[in-house]
Amino acid sequence: MTKALAVGRKELRQIWRDRRTLLIVLFVPVFLLTLYGYALNFDIRDIPLGVQDRDGSVESRELVSAFVNSGYFDFVARLRGEGEIETLMNRGVIRAALVIPERYGERVRTAQGGSVQVIVNGDNASTGATVVGYVTRIVRSAAAGVTGARFVVPISVEPRIWYNPELRSTIFLVPGLVAFIAMIVGVTSTALSIVREKETGTMEQVRMAPIGAFQFIIGKTIPYLLLSFASSMFTVLMSMVLFDLPMRGSWWALLLAVGLFLVGAIGTGLFVSTVAETQQIAFLMGLLLTFLPTFILSGFIFPISSMPRALQIITYVVPARYFLVVLRGIVLKGSSLGVLAAPMGALVIYAVVFLMLASVRLARRHG
Repeated sequence: MTKALAVGRKELRQIWRDRRTLLIVLFVPVFLLTLYGYALNFDIRDIPLGVQDRDGSVESRELVSAFVNSGYFDFVARLRGEGEIETLMNRGVIRAALVIPERYGERVRTAQGGSVQVIVNGDNASTGATVVGYVTRIVRSAAAGVTGARFVVPISVEPRIWYNPELRSTIFLVPGLVAFIAMIVGVTSTALSIVREKETGTMEQVRMAPIGAFQFIIGKTIPYLLLSFASSMFTVLMSMVLFDLPMRGSWWALLLAVGLFLVGAIGTGLFVSTVAETQQIAFLMGLLLTFLPTFILSGFIFPISSMPRALQIITYVVPARYFLVVLRGIVLKGSSLGVLAAPMGALVIYAVVFLMLASVRLARRHG
């Protein structure tokens, strides 16, 4: 028993001296508990809604109010035509559009049955199906209020799903998997390779060589960029073969987007390698920076709009958030790079920042 206690005290002292390990042991469980507790929310709220009211009657305004007051939809745009619906939905400004035709109010008042159309963005199959359910419920509730009878429904709804008419989950999951795989491969492979050199002692020989930190970073980046790029594009091609993933946009735009994202991922791996001293720490740091943010905070599975405001702010520094917007825009919607300029710019900033951070840290270690 005495020996066991002695080993226990020695182990505690060793953990206390290794502050990085201590941080991981204490911080990660709390981080996971907080993240999963708040982010895992399948209720969808604050869906951006555009309205095209061609009738302008009291009944049409009441229907719009029913959507807004439900708590599920946010009125963000008054639409003038179908072209504007496509433009705003393509840019992500709205996720649903309510179209109320002429003479809607008259048909409702005379119990002839007023029909409305709701256009839903189906690039996220789970969200699209949920939104259709909300729409049907709201319309039925509004119809019951008009007639005063629960089972008489003078209003019919005609949902249309864009980009993913069949609401197949694979169509919106596969782009997320591409981002997930690319991030994991890019970060962990780069980080582990450099840390392995530290452990074997070859890193000291590199430091003695007449080469600058930035040159070293670039030299390390190129092979892993090529490998990660090949892996990512192979994933895209296999997705098209196995899951019928469409390709409605430009291949050149897709190649550019994947390349930018991978440069940032590899820059992250290089930055991790300048912090970690062992492969275990590098692997854990890589997972912490890639697995959880990409899986939970990017909009891969859980809608960002349904998260608490604090977590929504954190998602702005998650590169996969922007990459998913670009990837789904190119593959599913056929969006041009002009429409995707903002998320593409974010990917450029992310890549530059992490490459510079890795260069600065490595330069200090050289010094």
